Amino acid sequence: MRMPNELRGGQVLNLALATTAFAVTFWAWNLIGPLAGSYSRQLGLSPPQTSLLVAIPVLVGSLGRIPVGVLTDKLGGRVMFAAVCFVTIVPVLGVGLSDSYGWLLLWGFLLGLGGTSFAVGIPFVNAWYRPERRGFATGVFGMGMGGTAVSAFLTPRLVESFGRTQTHVLMAVLLAVMGVVILLFSRDSPEWRPATTSALPRIREAVKIKATWQCAFLYAVCFGGFVAFSTYLPTLLQVVYGYTQTDAGLRDAGFSLAAVFARPVGGTLSDRIGAARVLLVSFAGTAIMAVVLAFEPPPEIPAGLCFVLMALFLGLGTGGVFALVAKLVEPSRVGTVTGLVGAAGGLGGYFPPLVMGVVYSVTQAYTIGYLLLALTALAALFYTAKAFISASRNGGGPAPR
Repeated sequence: MRMPNELRGGQVLNLALATTAFAVTFWAWNLIGPLAGSYSRQLGLSPPQTSLLVAIPVLVGSLGRIPVGVLTDKLGGRVMFAAVCFVTIVPVLGVGLSDSYGWLLLWGFLLGLGGTSFAVGIPFVNAWYRPERRGFATGVFGMGMGGTAVSAFLTPRLVESFGRTQTHVLMAVLLAVMGVVILLFSRDSPEWRPATTSALPRIREAVKIKATWQCAFLYAVCFGGFVAFSTYLPTLLQVVYGYTQTDAGLRDAGFSLAAVFARPVGGTLSDRIGAARVLLVSFAGTAIMAVVLAFEPPPEIPAGLCFVLMALFLGLGTGGVFALVAKLVEPSRVGTVTGLVGAAGGLGGYFPPLVMGVVYSVTQAYTIGYLLLALTALAALFYTAKAFISASRNGGGPAPR
């Protein structure tokens, strides 16, 4: 079926703008992680305190996706993208001006607003593409999570060159520019229609959908794993391998980029071979890499290769889950469901840094944390096989494609 010219003509521009806005807000969301080592040294923080500081933006970035997803169904992606950009400016400046652990926790908590942009972009992009192309579209949009890689690479260098406060001011300016660009040049799909019902009934309806809970669990594992690593990896690399903050940030950027490029591959493969099969590969690979990393392989090639492979497997999974959402959920509910699933994914990334900090304090190693990740990935693998692969073979419908 041919698409209307108006819809077909706006796809590329709006997908590009959404992806860019996602990357900018995710950069802001991850401002604390790459600098955690310097905060720890300057303020004399313990490993659990550092872990809490790194993880705190993830909390609001996770739970905030629920109301933001609901508002996106009602107001549209164009307005909500701009709103997220503008609102995030305040905590960005607050973090840059903070000089105590308490203030950093407060502003870091609010910094999580930048992470809610994910719940804006998925329904915005979905509306621009046909169902059979939504795995590709959401996968490309998901490359915006490369904002974490940009932050890992550039934030420590900008701080070294200009200072922490000045770096956060630059980030605030970039957010303001991005918000204006979205308002001037993006538009909602002509196929999009604003939701007319109130928020609570739509949330209740989304909670009753089986696919919401299925995708929430799977996304908590793969995206939660990505968020946990991308925020905590600089700290881990400095503690275990003795890297400087800048060198650890460079390697964290490599990890994030590998996951970023794997995400659209996961979405595209899901369109072709089915999202469930992509997820099986993702979870199996994640479990294997977690076990290998538990033995603390030597730095550079052995450890670096393992981290990159881990990122690739997690990235495939993130692309697969939202290809699954696009196939199982009707378009009018995608924003609300995306908010719930995205919240689960963010929460999946909130707890591992806290666990890793406690584990290291008690055992002086991260082995138990890696093994817990391996077990979680295996649980997700078996659930995917049972819920989607086995169900389709037993007459429960085709495997999600």
